[in-house]
Amino acid sequence: MTSRLQHKTALITGSTSNIGRAIAFRFASEGAHVVVSGRDVERGADVVAAIRADGGRADFVRADLDGTAAASADLAAQALDLVGGRLDILVNNAGIFPASTTLTVDEETFDRVYGVNVKAPFFLMQTLAPVMAAAGGGTVINLGSWVARLGIGSGALYASTKGALETLTRAWSAEFADSNIRVNGVSPGVIRTPDLDAGAPYPGEVLMQGTPAGQAGHPDAIAAAATYLASDDAKFVHGTVVDVDGGRVGVAVVDAS
Repeated sequence: MTSRLQHKTALITGSTSNIGRAIAFRFASEGAHVVVSGRDVERGADVVAAIRADGGRADFVRADLDGTAAASADLAAQALDLVGGRLDILVNNAGIFPASTTLTVDEETFDRVYGVNVKAPFFLMQTLAPVMAAAGGGTVINLGSWVARLGIGSGALYASTKGALETLTRAWSAEFADSNIRVNGVSPGVIRTPDLDAGAPYPGEVLMQGTPAGQAGHPDAIAAAATYLASDDAKFVHGTVVDVDGGRVGVAVVDAS
C-alpha cells in the first residue's frame, strides 16, 4: 500500500459501516489520521480498534447529523479537537434511505431525509470551509448515487437528495476555488453490504443486470475512488462526480443474438 495521504487529517461522516467504513480503513492505510463518525458507539469503537490494530491513526466521534447547523458544528468542533485543529479532508458520506414512494412519504420523513442527506453536509461545509481555507486549503468529497443519474420508479425522495448533493459539489467547487479547496464527488452504483454472507442472495443485484459489471460492487471500490480524489494525484480534478457504478448509468449491455 502507498502513503498518498501521509500527514493528512480526515473526517468521514457515517463511517461505522459499509462504504464509510471502507473509506476510513483505506484512508488510514494511506497514512491519514481519520476521524470516524456515526450514531453507533459500539460500531465506531470497532472501526477505530481495527484501524489502530493495523497501525493506523483513528478516533471516533458520536454524531447524530439531524440537519441542524448545531449538530454539524458540534461534530466539526470535536473532530478538529482530535486532529489538532487542522482538517485536510472532509467526506460527506452519511445518508439515510427509508423505504417510501412519492405517494406514501410523510412530511416528517421528507424533512428527516433532507436533513441528514443535504442539510448536514451543507452546514459541515459552512463550518469547515473557513478552517480549511485558513490552513491553505483542503479537499471535500461528497457521496452521490447512481439513482440521481438514472431515473427509477422508486426512491424519488432519496434520489432528489443525492441530486442536490451532486449539484452542491459543482457549486462548492466554484465557490471555494479561491480558498484552494477542491470539491468532487463519487457516485456509487449498487453496492453489496460486505457483512452479508458471500453466498447469500442480495435483492439489489437485479439492478445491475444489463451492465458491464453484471453484479453489485464492493465498498472497497468506492474507497479506492475516494482515496484518489483525496490525494494529490487528483490535484487537477475539480467539480467532478466520478461514477463508480459498474457502468450502470453509462452503458447498456444488450444481447443482440
